Amino acid sequence: RHRYQIKAPAVTGHPLFERAYRIQMNTLEWAVMTLPCLWIFAAYVSDFYAMLLGLLWLVGRILYAIGYHRDPPLRARGFVIAAAAFGALGLGGGVGVIMTILGGSA
Repeated sequence: RHRYQIKAPAVTGHPLFERAYRIQMNTLEWAVMTLPCLWIFAAYVSDFYAMLLGLLWLVGRILYAIGYHRDPPLRARGFVIAAAAFGALGLGGGVGVIMTILGGSA
């Protein structure tokens, strides 16, 4: 806000501030969904693979942030990487829970 002279509570103004704000908000939105999937995957499938997928998600978010800040269309690669990691965590965690309920192991 200080760098671009955007006074609270405004969230619009300088284009680079708006990009940084969207990067932050999008990451928070995805974190709210990803963290529970990460924890469920770690508890019901594998904490090691949860860690690897969590790192992959984090790398994707970093690439997303760098790409979005440079030029918004460049965010796609990081978004796809993070979304794939999220999908693997969600699907894998879901399978792990179902297998546990049914008496098997994932």
